[in-house]
Amino acid sequence: MDGTIINSIAAAERVWGNWARRMGLNVEEFMPTMHGKRGVDTISQLNLPGIDPVAESAGIMEAEIADVEGVVALPGAADFLASLPPERWAIVTSSPYRLAMARLDAAGIPVPRFIVTAEDVKVGKPDPQGYILGAERLGLRTSDCLVFEDVMAGIKAGEAAGADVLVITATHSHPVATDHSSLPNYENVRAHVNGEGKLSIVRNGG
Repeated sequence: MDGTIINSIAAAERVWGNWARRMGLNVEEFMPTMHGKRGVDTISQLNLPGIDPVAESAGIMEAEIADVEGVVALPGAADFLASLPPERWAIVTSSPYRLAMARLDAAGIPVPRFIVTAEDVKVGKPDPQGYILGAERLGLRTSDCLVFEDVMAGIKAGEAAGADVLVITATHSHPVATDHSSLPNYENVRAHVNGEGKLSIVRNGG
């Protein structure tokens, strides 16, 4: 969701930056480590003494729900999603459910029929649990799915699930080291279903 169909970087970095400063962390070094993962996992991996990751991540979630200024859909994302059969796609996000709903609403993206959020898995990305569950809810094998990702934690989760991966680069400030195909955004593409029911991505006018 974040970085693949919406851009929430400004809001997320405001909230996480404030928290990191409060914790005495080096904000510049910390910030790249928090994208694409559940908040509780990000905090747990820091091993901060006397810090409860569950309580801290809950507080961060409330702050993020309250701050959706600048959360927008990626170029062409709404039209691309509208071109997908509703029963053939799902959101698999590291965001908690309430935060996902707040950001989708702020970006003007309709809630899909199927969604997997932070509460639905025991271990977050880069573990493949989320994508495996997403495929199950779609009634598909992960090997028949295409994962859209923007960060390494998600790319690794898609790979571990056995899915194909497409990297969305709209929010990248630095190249991501990957051999997967990529798209800058969705402005010139749409979904196409052929006569056999196979779903593919085609360029507009193609």
